[in-house]
Amino acid sequence: MGRTRPEALEVAAGTELGIMEGERMASLTPDTPCSCDCFVSVPPASAIPAVIFAKNSDRPRDEVQEVVFVPAAMHAPGSRLQCTYIEVEQVSKTHAVILSRPSWLWGAEMGANEHGVCIGNEAVWTKEPVGEGEALLGMDLLRLALERGSSAQEALHVITGLLERYGQGGSCREDPMPFCYHNTFLLADRTEAWVLETAGQLWAAQRIREGARNISNQLSIGTDISAEHPKLRAHAQTQGWWGGQGTFDFAQVFSLTQQPVRMEAAKARFQVGRELLRQQQGGITAEVMMGILRNKESGICMDSGGFRTTASMVSILPRDPTQPCVHFLTATPDPSRSVFKPFIFGVGVAQAPKVLSPTFGAQDPARTLPRFQTQVDRRHILYQGHQVALGLMESEQDQGQQLRQKQQALEQEGLEAARGLLARQRAPPLQEWGGLFQTFVERESQMYA
Repeated sequence: MGRTRPEALEVAAGTELGIMEGERMASLTPDTPCSCDCFVSVPPASAIPAVIFAKNSDRPRDEVQEVVFVPAAMHAPGSRLQCTYIEVEQVSKTHAVILSRPSWLWGAEMGANEHGVCIGNEAVWTKEPVGEGEALLGMDLLRLALERGSSAQEALHVITGLLERYGQGGSCREDPMPFCYHNTFLLADRTEAWVLETAGQLWAAQRIREGARNISNQLSIGTDISAEHPKLRAHAQTQGWWGGQGTFDFAQVFSLTQQPVRMEAAKARFQVGRELLRQQQGGITAEVMMGILRNKESGICMDSGGFRTTASMVSILPRDPTQPCVHFLTATPDPSRSVFKPFIFGVGVAQAPKVLSPTFGAQDPARTLPRFQTQVDRRHILYQGHQVALGLMESEQDQGQQLRQKQQALEQEGLEAARGLLARQRAPPLQEWGGLFQTFVERESQMYA
């Protein structure tokens, strides 16, 4: 199994694995892992004076997602940073982050930083081709933005600046057959949210000052563009996608004329997600968001063929800066049978070892070239216990039903702790905040044992 890493795995750089967009689109199958959903509620849509963020990460069904804490750090001038495939220049100071990420890569599917910034990303394909070669993955861009941005808008500028300098590209799954895509992002902080949608190095962004918003695997920014790449419209006009006069609708101009099957399915998920948010306008809470993430009928809670929802996250970002942000993470697949466990940045926060995958050093298939020629067991301790419990719950055995009831009771404890903390009732001492997530991980692990 290899030793347990102390911090984040940094995967070595390598040679080109990317393929042109047309070739990649031809390789799509009905089981291609390209589904995710992100949600945000900004007051007055929220039931409390807080921004509420949520995401399901839908990935290859056997992929393990770990939860990694990386403390704030100072870096020497001229330092370089190894991301999944390429190196970038390091900045002088990075923020503390909590990340939910596929354990083979450097970046993350979703996460938050100590300043109350949350980000989730989605796969997307547009008329702009997916370029050849390895660059920054969308997941790398997400982590870099959390480490470097102290607000949602600042994090957005981090992503667009890195896109301009390094581009995005490289295989996004642990498989010898490359799978490449561009990305959309939902960024939130205590006061607002942003939707950022990209097409290669081009991009458009929409600011969300109030109300609820969701994104799926499609472009969703129309004419309401708050910021954009300076060459976005000129490029569209040069390509013959836009006449240059009248209204500019980003999604209409840049979306593929013929969508692959999975992207058509994403349209339905997007519409259902939007309707679920609309139905709860003014009353959206963390529990409401968890319920949406658990919705299987719509496909938001994914379990289909070769992929499923491998991890989930919900965050409460209070408007009051004296109140802590509370992030709930599962670290396990299928939120309908998982526990959302609370994490708070505080004194004494440290890595929870039972949600950290083993590492394999220079022999990791993600490091050796050609990549991904072999498979390794990346399951962390909580994942292993949860897989046994999941099997029992799916078979509807009495033991499985009892486990599900215990999961629900544990999750309610976490929610009640968060409510008490935000209401300044039964608040744990500051020094106990940092150990909250690890305590809940330990209790869940013991439940499965």
